[in-house]
Amino acid sequence: MIRLLIHSATHYIKKWQNWICAGSLIILVIIGCRLYPHPPLQDILPVSQIVYDQQGKLLRLTLARDDRYRLWVPLAQISPSLINAVLLHEDQWFYHHFGTNPYGIARGAVVTYLLHGHRQGGSTITMQLARLLYHLNTKTPWGKAKQIYYATQLELFYSKDAILEAYLNLAPYGGNVEGIQTASLIYFNKNASELTIPEALLLAIIPQEPNLKIKCKQKDNCFITNQHLLDTRSRLYEAWKETYSIDQNLSALMQLPLPIRPTTKLPFEAPHFVEQILHTYPTQHRINSTLDLNLQHVLEQQISNFINANHQFVIRNSAALLVDTNDMSVKALVGSANYFNPAISGQINGTNIRRSPGSSLKPFIYGLGFDQGFLHPQTILYDIPMSFSGYMPENFDGHFKGPLTATIALNLSRNIPAVWVNAQLKNPDFYHFLSSANISHLKSQQYYGLSLALGGEEISMQQEATLYALLSHRGKLRPLRFLSIDPIQEGKPLLSDAARFMVLDILSQNKRPDETTSAIMSPFPIAWKTGTSSGFRDAWTAGLFSHYVLIVWVGNFDNSSNSNATGIKTAAPLFFNIIDALRPVTTTHDLAAWNPPKDLKKVQICLASGDLPNRWCPQTGYTWFIPSVSPIKVSTLHQPVKIDTLTGKVACPPYEGKQIHTEIYEFWPSEIQLLFNKAGLSYRHPPSDPTCKKEFKNTRPPHIKSPHAYQTYILRSKSEENTQNSILLTANADGNASRLYWFANNVFIGQTTPNMPIFWQPELVGKYHLSVTDDQGQSESINITVDSIQ
Repeated sequence: MIRLLIHSATHYIKKWQNWICAGSLIILVIIGCRLYPHPPLQDILPVSQIVYDQQGKLLRLTLARDDRYRLWVPLAQISPSLINAVLLHEDQWFYHHFGTNPYGIARGAVVTYLLHGHRQGGSTITMQLARLLYHLNTKTPWGKAKQIYYATQLELFYSKDAILEAYLNLAPYGGNVEGIQTASLIYFNKNASELTIPEALLLAIIPQEPNLKIKCKQKDNCFITNQHLLDTRSRLYEAWKETYSIDQNLSALMQLPLPIRPTTKLPFEAPHFVEQILHTYPTQHRINSTLDLNLQHVLEQQISNFINANHQFVIRNSAALLVDTNDMSVKALVGSANYFNPAISGQINGTNIRRSPGSSLKPFIYGLGFDQGFLHPQTILYDIPMSFSGYMPENFDGHFKGPLTATIALNLSRNIPAVWVNAQLKNPDFYHFLSSANISHLKSQQYYGLSLALGGEEISMQQEATLYALLSHRGKLRPLRFLSIDPIQEGKPLLSDAARFMVLDILSQNKRPDETTSAIMSPFPIAWKTGTSSGFRDAWTAGLFSHYVLIVWVGNFDNSSNSNATGIKTAAPLFFNIIDALRPVTTTHDLAAWNPPKDLKKVQICLASGDLPNRWCPQTGYTWFIPSVSPIKVSTLHQPVKIDTLTGKVACPPYEGKQIHTEIYEFWPSEIQLLFNKAGLSYRHPPSDPTCKKEFKNTRPPHIKSPHAYQTYILRSKSEENTQNSILLTANADGNASRLYWFANNVFIGQTTPNMPIFWQPELVGKYHLSVTDDQGQSESINITVDSIQ
């Protein structure tokens, strides 16, 4: 008996050992399949890119590479109502089968093939996913068998949640719309996590009947008209009520028409901006940008209004860029007046192509001058004819205004003072400043010469925006930010905090072109500068207001010329139209950049000379001054002269027995006196009497304008005496000088009057010490090198 019991127990244990081994083997196979490397389901098919503005408003949903609207969202971010509705409608036993439901397949086969009823597949969610992934034809028995095989394979490789997540992200939702997130976004303009129960019930049944019929009664009033689809939703709602508790108001909501948006009404906002970031980030699926759609619409509307209002002036195209200087985020970008107009090449992004900036970069030349210590805002510059190594710039209006302060010269955009300042720059000069500012595609420095100050280079609006933004951020250059995740950088210093503020302060004194009271009543400061390219091809206005940088361009992408396209006539009015339109949404409390830095001081100067006032200066004012940097000297422009009361001439010593009084005169350089005379300007010449020994001295020595110091001059011939093979000598002098005497290595060359040229042909090559002396005994000298071509 005991032996029998032992035998039975042994048999029983062996029997269960077989089952345990078999079960263990199955478990090991499943674990092995799960651990075996295989691609995530979300990587199998391409997905769309979606772009939002900073407030989460949809800007663009692109097509995936296979021309489908397809987004991927984790299962945890899908509405539980939608998940429950899909399981209730399609696969209530999803979490309890291994890819197939035998009962469902048997029922489908009987109805389809034996009873010849409406075709039923009996497919589970896993089987449907297999059909979607592997493009199976499941209408035949062989196709159904392959579907079952692949469904079993999916169950082996992936978890239930992964399979359900993949199905919900790949299921068809009408036309070329795939995935629940895509359908929620397109049809209801919301994320899949935000779906209501009526919306969830509708989307749950669409994959089985994806041929949607949508009719729009009005512009934004569209509804589904598939009656069978709506009846199916009603039946699913009845099943829902039996399974889940419902709110009392749900039945009423189910009776209401459900508005839906077709794919034809998807947003296509800020097209140039969106296309730029899609090109920059081609692999990023969800892009949260820095754009503010409300501000974008303001700029678009203002450009449209401006183009329509100026049609008679053949103004056809424009672009504008708005940047928040607090974090360098691009808030609005309009690349052309009309993206959809091929006549103006509207799809070109005008903010990202290089154009000649005209005079719009002059402020940075002055800023460098402030930092290098030969300039301050009230320094007197000369708007007079000048030659710079043969380069003779002209003003836009063809006239000259004589002595001007740096502030006035910049705001009036006078070319000659800007070129003179540019010529003085060293370490860095303007070329290397632009190179340090990441202005790409610069040609050689010799190619531009001093014309660089007048827009000889080409620059994009986006590059110019970074330059103007440094005027509000302590002189530091920072890149533009297009995405919310882009880091906010500290920046690279290109100007000192003091210099950038001086430039900003100067530009804020520039009057609006319309000079309306709205400019005076502006709640925030505005600093701006215009630019017009050679040939009237590009009109610019760039500037700052509140904590924004605004760049405006007017012109044509085909480079056609238009005499109406000037910075002051076209770009500036549009610039201020945009600012006026933005005023209601612009803050006035964040204006720290407009406050002077602590190390910047104000000093009293003589207004006529820009130097510290001497005792005879009639009118003084104040200027910003960088201690230990800005130029500082006592003015010598105003000097006292003893006048014989009876003759009105200079009183000659001795003065005993003469009626003498003292008058104050301005002693301008000789070329300024000539300009005063030519322009018919009122000017009191200092009196002179050749019989009287000089009672008052020159206030300035002569200044050699040509040749330039330390330059090498090449002469092609030493035998022929002609001006083409000679060196031009010119110099200005104080207003009291009448003759200039030239010397080369202390050998007399010749004499002339101030500003009149004299030509000199050296006999030998080598180094020369050139000097010029006026008839009052003051002189200046330079060193040059002479070489020749044999």
